[in-house]
Amino acid sequence: MRPRNLSEFVGQRRFLGEGKLLSRLLKADRLGSMIFYGPPGVGKTTLAFLIAKESKAVFKQISAVSDGVKTLREILDNARERLSVSGSRTLLFVDEIHRFNKSQQDALLPDVERGVVVLIGATTENPFFTVNNALLSRSRVFQFEPLGLDDVKALVRRAAADPERGLGAYDVELRDDALDYLAAICDGDARRALSTLEVAVLSSLDSDPDAERPKIVLTKELVAESAQRRTVAYDRDGDEHYDSISALIKSVRGSDPDAAIYWLAKMLEGGEDVRFLARRLVILASEDVGNADPNALPLAVSCATACEIVGLPECKLNLAQTVCYLACAPKSNAATEAIYAAIADVRESRILPVPRILRDAHFKAAKDLGHTGYQYAHDAPGAVAAQDYLGVEREYYRPTDRGAEREIGARLEKIREILRSAKGKPDSVRPESVDGRFVEKE
Repeated sequence: MRPRNLSEFVGQRRFLGEGKLLSRLLKADRLGSMIFYGPPGVGKTTLAFLIAKESKAVFKQISAVSDGVKTLREILDNARERLSVSGSRTLLFVDEIHRFNKSQQDALLPDVERGVVVLIGATTENPFFTVNNALLSRSRVFQFEPLGLDDVKALVRRAAADPERGLGAYDVELRDDALDYLAAICDGDARRALSTLEVAVLSSLDSDPDAERPKIVLTKELVAESAQRRTVAYDRDGDEHYDSISALIKSVRGSDPDAAIYWLAKMLEGGEDVRFLARRLVILASEDVGNADPNALPLAVSCATACEIVGLPECKLNLAQTVCYLACAPKSNAATEAIYAAIADVRESRILPVPRILRDAHFKAAKDLGHTGYQYAHDAPGAVAAQDYLGVEREYYRPTDRGAEREIGARLEKIREILRSAKGKPDSVRPESVDGRFVEKE
């Protein structure tokens, strides 16, 4: 059921639709090397073959899993000879190109650069991490997306009706609920959808063996029985890992517990390490909730402890509780911005000396060195002494008006009024801030 021409190709309209980049390149016959990046079963190999057919190039296919440099060099030698003798171009399709090591990828460079071959590399891994920069710079990267539900349904209907290459020799009735279910469980993978359809139809032939054109009714139950147990496409060291944890964090930050729970479920079903998830939630509790809800961090830490004590599968409940709480909590990144701003000052400005009044006074010569004048805060009204603790004008922590931080901010403003009254008091090593830089006052 592979498409025989581009008009039969389904999906990827983002770059293959009318007027889109790849369509324009094909129409202008200006093809260069390309990297096809995306999940399995979305048409990477098929499209490479159709491009070769459309551009009248000789199609050569190798797999980086099973073919080595020797096979690669033979193809490249033949491509050079073919180009010089007949002027025919060669389209070299390298499946799983990310499996080639650096030297194997480097072997492609000279012929790609000279246009001896048009390279199309297919990969399920992010090429910006797995393909050499030199090869990437000479290629266009096209990211394939999983097929949409309507695309999958169109493919299934076509396969069920096609008498030559599909299952049209049988009288297949596709129930709407069965088609919807099949499109949903295949996760945009055409190969999986067609395989399930084939099993469902062929396993039903015994129902009426004497019929010239057997009638087969495709029900949702039949599709469910014919499909393999659904597996989550997930690689704990690959793109799905990073993309999924990014989606989880951003959903919690965006206060959407429903989305956050879904991404959590996907990662758990994919076999993600619960300790990794727990650690990320502990970080998130401070980074994105902060003092807007001071209970967030203790809860996240308790969740991490519970995951260690309970383990799978029950610790899913601890993670779910924490994710829902953090998603619904008021948000503040004020403390996060405060520490990063302070770190920037430490790295980019002169390191501030500790004011004398704050220096250690627990040794005999402390008074002789001027380590005096410290006011014990608990002796001051409200336990806030009018004292300069930094030596420069800086406000790193700016509380928001959300959640508990609203009260913190109001109290902090009163505290800062008291602390400002201490600014400018004599201190022989008090530095000042000039144009954003720290300098020592003369």
